[in-house]
Amino acid sequence: MSNSTTQTPRVLKDMLCLEDFEAPARRFLPRPIFGYISGGVEANASLRGNRTAFSEYEFLPRVLVNTKARHQKTTLFGRTYDLPFGFPPMGSTALAAYRGDHVLAKVAAELNTVMIQSGASFTPMERVREVGPTAWFQAYLPGSPEIITPLVERAQATGFEVLVLTVDVQVAGNRENNVRSGYSSPLKPSPRLAWDCMLRPRWLLGTFGRTLVNHGMPHLENMGFPRIPILGNIERPRLARDGLCWEHVEYIRKIWKGKFVLKGVLSRHDVRIARESGVDGIMVSNHGGRQLDGTLSPFRALPGAVAEAGGMTIMMDSGIRRGSDVLKALAMGAQFVFVGRPFLYAASIGGEAGVRHAAGLLRDEINRNMAMLGISSLAQMKRDLLVPSRGPIDV
Repeated sequence: MSNSTTQTPRVLKDMLCLEDFEAPARRFLPRPIFGYISGGVEANASLRGNRTAFSEYEFLPRVLVNTKARHQKTTLFGRTYDLPFGFPPMGSTALAAYRGDHVLAKVAAELNTVMIQSGASFTPMERVREVGPTAWFQAYLPGSPEIITPLVERAQATGFEVLVLTVDVQVAGNRENNVRSGYSSPLKPSPRLAWDCMLRPRWLLGTFGRTLVNHGMPHLENMGFPRIPILGNIERPRLARDGLCWEHVEYIRKIWKGKFVLKGVLSRHDVRIARESGVDGIMVSNHGGRQLDGTLSPFRALPGAVAEAGGMTIMMDSGIRRGSDVLKALAMGAQFVFVGRPFLYAASIGGEAGVRHAAGLLRDEINRNMAMLGISSLAQMKRDLLVPSRGPIDV
């Protein structure tokens, strides 16, 4: 996974960090789709807070340490991965990138890291599992056993080893940005939508057109209700997720035989209940700032979650853009992190090569930072290598 310009496609040569993928993705994607991916909710306070939280701590490196043998191997649920970061569940991936779910699942398997397929994806979970043996599956579920049972059994039969239940989408977030950019699910045919797509002919022909020709109209495939096309005037069924509660978590725990993770937990009290309910892992997350605006950043919530975790695995997403962010999250107690939007941007403009290049940039940042911090393994990334950015410090 070299960053050598002789092996990097031309479109990727100027991509030097994860944030560099956003501008070309904006130019490539139609306005509604880019707006859906990039936006948060309401005033975007959580979206901004997820980034600024990392500035509250600074590194305190150690020097004159031999770090030649450093590596980034990480163990989750008894399996060792080569990287401490993976790709979280992202809806509508195949709209942003041609066969986007396949791209992320395939590259994750090649890199020996985790990709989580979203329940709001357009690719049947069975096909993703075929190309992505390291993939997990994420479900959006209502408090209805008649929907929970068949979807969980389907994921089990598909061979997924880890089931992720998202618990912070009780109702749809107030995504004003979607209204302003013209995004809806399904997309409603209109002159405005047609114009927005025609303004992006490379996407229209290379992503959407190629999908229609080779695979037909994309459909929501893994939500527990009948297939819904991504384009049309059909109303999407509204699942009563505000009825989902701890008794359903305990029910899923009984019927799911693999590892079970809750995504979207911030309160240490909920972490404790999850542990008592037999959950195997927690993804500390505020949905990338896309649900309740003004919510605590996951980075700041990590210490409390770790304190209540017991034997559970603690992971984190939301706001990570640099190798330094990854290492700070690990120092705070996360065992693994997930990075979303930048990898979807990379997939949109560069396909598999784009995702490999982006992963290589982040991997290399972590590698360099480890050397300068004086550590050889991620297990050595402890809290004492961080200090608060403000206030007196005794170092």
